[in-house]
Amino acid sequence: MIQLLPHQLPSLSRWFPAAAPGPVTLAEHALATGTGQWWADRAVHPRTVAVRCADHAPLRGDPTALATGALTPLADCYIDAPHRFLPALADAFDQVTPWERMVYVHRTPPSSIARLPWGVTVRRLAPEHAPALAELDTDAVWIHGTWGGPAALAASGLCWAAFHKDRVLAIACAYFLGSTYADIACVTIPEHRREHLAVACLTALLADIAARGHTASWSCARDNRPSRLLAWTAGFRLEREYVHYAAGSPRRHDRLTA
Repeated sequence: MIQLLPHQLPSLSRWFPAAAPGPVTLAEHALATGTGQWWADRAVHPRTVAVRCADHAPLRGDPTALATGALTPLADCYIDAPHRFLPALADAFDQVTPWERMVYVHRTPPSSIARLPWGVTVRRLAPEHAPALAELDTDAVWIHGTWGGPAALAASGLCWAAFHKDRVLAIACAYFLGSTYADIACVTIPEHRREHLAVACLTALLADIAARGHTASWSCARDNRPSRLLAWTAGFRLEREYVHYAAGSPRRHDRLTA
């Protein structure tokens, strides 16, 4: 596949519909923020299109249009693709692991009101909070990957965090922001889990998203019970299920030489 330049991007409506909740919102987010990389089998009238943002990549089109090794730019990420792409994925990568996923849409108010521990406050992040985001542990830095880093997420206006003094304890943010849906993500540092900080951050974020005229969605693995429980508590209800594929490294295609 070849990388497309901004002026070469095809109309999104054919490939990634705007009025769909979940990770497909990535396409609109990448286009608006400039954080993604766009790939196609050809620049003019493409038959297969993919967009990679952080470690996620929706892939659509005709898999028979792909040459051997064409999917290499999507290595080591989670690929959202129709089942018909599975042979092409298996040919491209040394490992392809299917993950059953669930997409929820926010339907009702949160079922509980979080009581914050003493000294903890929840507030919207601003540009000056970028250093606090940058100090997150390595297992939490994925939260700002789709925005291109902590400074961009802090400046987005779509991130709420629980603070104790100047330290971030939990975050809820728009992970992928589209024209209709905002697919959100949440993370709490391990030593402060079970303190209802995530619910408090989500409550503030959900009100913010609704005030902007968007609808919040939530995506998680089917076997991630804590995430599913948090989604239900925050007022999300199941919309659909799908499968994405965790791709490994590019598969070697050795050729015989004379």
